[in-house]
Amino acid sequence: MSAEASSRYTGIAIALHWAMAALLVFMIWLGWNMDENEARYQLHKSIGITILFLALARLAWRFANPPPPLPDGMPALEKTASHAVHIAFYALMIGIPLGGWFMVSVSPFQVSTVLYGVLSWPHLPFTEGLISKDLYEIVEFMHGKGAWAIIGLLALHVAGAVKHEFGPEDGVFKRMIPGLFGKANPPALPARGVLFAFGGSLALFTAIAATSLIGAGTANSAAPPASAAGPATTIASNWIVDYEASEITFAGLHDGNAFTGEFEAWTADVAFDPDALAAAKVRVVVDTRSAKTGKKLYDDSLKAREWFNTAEFPEAIIELSEFTPSASGYEATATLALKGKPVSVPLRFTLDIDGDKATLDGSAVFSRKALDLGQASDASASWVADEVTVTVSGRATRKP
Repeated sequence: MSAEASSRYTGIAIALHWAMAALLVFMIWLGWNMDENEARYQLHKSIGITILFLALARLAWRFANPPPPLPDGMPALEKTASHAVHIAFYALMIGIPLGGWFMVSVSPFQVSTVLYGVLSWPHLPFTEGLISKDLYEIVEFMHGKGAWAIIGLLALHVAGAVKHEFGPEDGVFKRMIPGLFGKANPPALPARGVLFAFGGSLALFTAIAATSLIGAGTANSAAPPASAAGPATTIASNWIVDYEASEITFAGLHDGNAFTGEFEAWTADVAFDPDALAAAKVRVVVDTRSAKTGKKLYDDSLKAREWFNTAEFPEAIIELSEFTPSASGYEATATLALKGKPVSVPLRFTLDIDGDKATLDGSAVFSRKALDLGQASDASASWVADEVTVTVSGRATRKP
């Protein structure tokens, strides 16, 4: 094939060029329009990670498929400037997403990242000891300035392309137009290195994403520390709980919208006789790692240190005592020990005992502030309402 055939970029290079151009422009707009909007903030992080790995793939592709030479008529200084702009582009397309990833990792808010609402993305390793508001603000400032640098480079890039298209030398813009062939713009040389460029980038992405899956699996399968549940309380249980027909749920408001969740793993010891309320006791052990809301971002966030901190406190203990009859049924003092801090609130419930079968429905309202949940990121309850309602419903059979 003649030397002329190398005057165009490969089809993959052209596709990557325009895809990343569109993503960068959209990211700039998104960065200016995502305040107070969680969905846009998560989308911003998702696209940032996408740009990072596309940039790595594009860099590898460029290595395997060198770009066509600049026109002979272009002055040496302009060629140098063009190369410098491309180098700066690659540095920023890789550096800015890495900076954003680092910023999220050291943020005192520790907001989880879920790519496109589907895939958990870990914080950068070895950043746990660097979490601080001061470092976060420094990186945030640099991240914002990097966006302005991208805008400047885009302006230079477009201006240069337009200038050379209408200048005396051969234009370069047409070499990046998909399918624009002709005598002056023959098809590019056959592409090579697909596996090297895209396989390598995908393998790295998969390896990093897998750390979250492995970490979650390890955390969920690990036995909790013996001290996590506190001192054991001896209860002469006289009821057998039907866990298939019972549940512990929680509900609240996030950004003005109601959310609900359920703890899928828990056990309960129940000693209850309506004729001997003074001696009644209930102890429930909840696996906080089993909290499910139906929204992955919430599920991941609840496990973080800012919320349940399941790595250190995989269990929460609820103890019911001081049972008294009430107009609608019964009332008890519910003491919830979450993250090692006991908080007591009234639990009101109805109980229907029919022979050896019992059905219970009750609820209690807890304060996030009292439980030390989300107090670094949302102490004022601007996003997540302070009140969280815990609801218990279930069935049990009296022991023989």
